[in-house]
Amino acid sequence: MKKDIIIPVVKDIHVAIIHEFNEEFLDKEWNAYILNNKTEPIEMVLIVSKGYEGETITSTMRHSVSKLEGKSYAKIEVVQEDVLQLNNEFYVTFFADGKLFEKRFTFEKNTVTPENLSTIPLIEKEGIFAK
Repeated sequence: MKKDIIIPVVKDIHVAIIHEFNEEFLDKEWNAYILNNKTEPIEMVLIVSKGYEGETITSTMRHSVSKLEGKSYAKIEVVQEDVLQLNNEFYVTFFADGKLFEKRFTFEKNTVTPENLSTIPLIEKEGIFAK
């Protein structure tokens, strides 16, 4: 019976943390984004995020995007500096092609640093992709 269950593989969907300037606060901040590098849209996108390390666990945050067009992106949340010292997980589920997809994206602790930045396609800003 297990052999009859088909689990679709997530391709061309990414989570990145971008280091960008905030005009309101006149300072740089870290923001998490979801990127749809597919040509077709994805729908009913649900994102659950949290930081953790051992016994330390942050609050669980939940976000949704009703529709994310192909070759586009959406901001998920601001990520505080002190949370970057923890492992950060973004669990993403969405519908595409009439199927439900899910994937866990992880940023390992202390890897989101200015030294590890590279240009993120679509957004064209400096950031780091999740694994």
